[in-house]
This record gives sequence, structure tokens and C-alpha cells, in this order.
Amino acid sequence: MKKSYTKDDIIRLVEEEDVEFIRLQFTDMFGNLKNVAITASQLEKALENKCMFDGSSIEGFVRIEESDMYLYPDFDTMQIFPWRPQQGKVARLICDVYRPGGEPFEGDPRYILKRAIKEAEKMGYLFEVGPECEFFLFHTDENALPTTITHEQAGYFDLGPVDFGENARRDMVLTLEDMGFVIEASHHEVAPAQHEIDFRYDEALVTADNIMTFKLAVKTIAKRHGLHATFMPKPKYGVNGSGMHINMSLSKDGKNIFADPSDRQGLSREAYWFIGGIMKHMKGMTAITNPLVNSYKRLVPGYEAPVYIAWSATNRSPLIRIPAAGGEGTRVELRCPDPSANPYLALAVCLQAGLDGIRNRIMPPASVDRNIFSMTEEERKSLHIEEIPGTLIEAVGELEKDAFIRSVLGEHISAKYVEAKKKEWEAYRSQVTDWEIQAYLNKF
Repeated sequence: MKKSYTKDDIIRLVEEEDVEFIRLQFTDMFGNLKNVAITASQLEKALENKCMFDGSSIEGFVRIEESDMYLYPDFDTMQIFPWRPQQGKVARLICDVYRPGGEPFEGDPRYILKRAIKEAEKMGYLFEVGPECEFFLFHTDENALPTTITHEQAGYFDLGPVDFGENARRDMVLTLEDMGFVIEASHHEVAPAQHEIDFRYDEALVTADNIMTFKLAVKTIAKRHGLHATFMPKPKYGVNGSGMHINMSLSKDGKNIFADPSDRQGLSREAYWFIGGIMKHMKGMTAITNPLVNSYKRLVPGYEAPVYIAWSATNRSPLIRIPAAGGEGTRVELRCPDPSANPYLALAVCLQAGLDGIRNRIMPPASVDRNIFSMTEEERKSLHIEEIPGTLIEAVGELEKDAFIRSVLGEHISAKYVEAKKKEWEAYRSQVTDWEIQAYLNKF
């Protein structure tokens, strides 16, 4: 899927395809896509890393007195948007953020992932990732604003005419394929109006870029169908929330190092250590993989969302699952992340936690091959099965305690992120909700 472009390639492509606008895209600390739009006449300047923006206006970036930042386009991310007009087309380049002195900006999430990838490369590893992104399609109101209303009652793997979103999902798949995505599957998910589109795994940086592009494409095509696509983890009470399972593998010299046919589970020592590292740091990682107050409304027993820090090759109740593919398809599936996570930061902490496991040969406990959801608390305690944090503020507290995960994020992001999430929790905590009014107003 990855293409390779030179500066001349891009200039020629823009001219030949009648591209009028180029969006210079980057991602903020919270996983929100941002961009500076330029016309084709400014393209050469942009390709020479001379496009500047005000970093103080981006939450979590820099103070007003040090606001000038530069965008360095990654040439290989050149992409013409297929949903824009045929004349005066719109393209994009994903950019890295740099300081005026030419140093990478330590608050750029893409830089954090690139740094983690370099650590893996030093150990001889290539990190490959395949995500499973779920989302909801809801109606909009008369002002085209999003609602949580849907008229459909479709469930898992249902099809049209029961699945009202089938046409929109088909258009999304075709658009993504036009953009070079290899779509492996698409289907209706468990909850009404919930969908999933899976695209092929790739190198970690490409996958993180693809997740951001995927979200933009899904939202854009949904809007064309008069719908609103949301990656909010739990938009409706009483139904399943949306996850973003992350399937991970490490390869060395073109060979999947997680596979070992002589092992009972088909796993190598490195695979076990990788699992051990993730389990060790999972509590500290949760504020990154599940970053919203709302994330923890999904992570409750009873809705298939994993909350127990355990692993298995046979059942889906633990946090970590080993899919049955085996051989070169051997991978570790982390099931708790949700699609509101910043993909660059989420993949960075997953990779670094796994590498920490390999470096320190951290063996995980024995696999748990029973349904953990049906176990009593005493049974879980006897097996030393812990839970991930139950609220955002608990997760932030665990992040503060895990010096290793904070070092992965770097001092800048760690401090800014914790500060912002504490504010988010405080704003939520002080709200009076409809539930409280219904439960208490008449009673007390």
C-alpha cells in the first residue's frame, strides 16, 4: 500500500491531476486531525519545509512565547482525496512538526511513534499492526447536527434491508480502496447502527497514518449520506460500545518472530515476553489506549469489552488474545483500546511496553482459557487476575505511577496530557446528569 514519492514526483502529480489545494495534515496530542491548507502555487515552499503555523493555538503544543512551528511533509503520504471535485482537486500530505531550529517537536505524537519504531529497529525488529476500527452511523437533525438516533435494529453480521447503513458502508469501502487501502472485511457490528471496516496490517507508522485517514474518509462519506459517523467509544447506554482492537507482530529478517511451531501455543519466547511487557504496563497505558471519560462506560463487564489483565489463545474474555492464524500470521491482539485513542501514542506505548518485556524477559502468567466474565471475584483473585482502571482519573493516576510509560511519551506530552485529562475529569465530575435528576429529584 505504501508508495514512495520524490519532491519532483509530487510537483508533477499535482500539475498532471489539476490539484488546486493541498492540506498539510498533522495530529494533535489528543488524536485530533489538524491541517493548514495551501494552494498549488505554494507547494514547492511546503516541500522545502518552509510552511509555518502557530503552535500555541493547538492544545497541548507550546506556549504563546514560543509559538512558531514548522511542518515537514512526509512525501510518501501524498494522497488525492477521491471525494473532492475533479477540477481543482484536493490532496494531502501528512507532516511531522518541527521547531524553528530544525529539531523534531517533542510534543508531536508522530515523532513519539517514530522514536519507538527506532528503538525496535535497534533490536532488529519491524513492528507491524492491523487495527479493527468500529464506529456508529447516526441520523442528523434538521440543522445537520449529529444525534444518537437510528431507526435500524440490525445486529452482528446482518445485511440489507435490515442493515440501513449498508449503502454508506459500501461507499466507504470503495472510497478507501480508491485511496489504496486493502479492505479485508466490512460488516454490521453487534449494536444497532454499529459498523466495522478492517483494513490490512502494515508497518506501524503507516498504520497510524492510515487510521487517521480512515476516520476522515468514514466521516466524510457518512456526511454525504446524510449520516454522522462517530468513533465515540460508548454513545448509547445499554448496547455494546466501539473498540479498536490492535493486532501486533514483530518480524526480523522478514520472518515473524512471534511464531514457534514447537510451542504448545505456537508462540516464541519473544511473543511471551512481549505479552508480559504489555501486561506489566497495561494499567499505565490505559489512559492512552482509552483516553476519554466515556471510554470507561464501554469498559464494563457484560458488553464483551475486556477489563481483566490476562491472556488466552482460546477465548475472548481476557485483555490479550492470540488469534488462531498461527505461523506467519501469529500476532498478539490487544482488545481494550478504543477508536478515540491517538493512534500514534497508542501504538508507541504498545510497542515500547512489548520491547520492555523482551529486554527484561518478562514472562506472563499462565493463559486463562475460561470465561473470566463468569468467574467469581474469589476465583479471579486466586488466579491473580487484575483489572484495568475503571475510570479516567484512575487511569491517569496509573500513568503517573508508571515512569516507563511516561518516558515513552516524553516529558512534554506526559505533563500536558495528565494536566488536560485531570481537567477533563474535573469538568465531568462537576456535571449534574440526567440520570441523577431522574434518580434523585423526586426522591429527596
